[in-house]
Amino acid sequence: MSMTMRDYSEKRDFHRMQVNSEIQITDAEGRSFTGVCKDLSGTGMQIYVEGFVAEGVRLHTLLPSTSEQFPPFETEVEVIRSEAAGDGYLLGVTINKVKH
Repeated sequence: MSMTMRDYSEKRDFHRMQVNSEIQITDAEGRSFTGVCKDLSGTGMQIYVEGFVAEGVRLHTLLPSTSEQFPPFETEVEVIRSEAAGDGYLLGVTINKVKH
């Protein structure tokens, strides 16, 4: 198996869970905005936002819980992809740290 094929298959070791939930985002300057978490995996998320966010930017995210049994999902992420999508942008982020 080629290195490229193995790298791709290893990226898929974590299944993606479709979420489509509102997510709170805060940048390094303390500015907060809302996005929609489209999917979540063990190592990253796909988030739709209205404004442009550059690759390499680090963000703090808070995905509210839908059940009192589970705490909100709070992370520190880094944007690895930012693509125009409709009236906004689709961000691919890698999870650097899970806070809760």
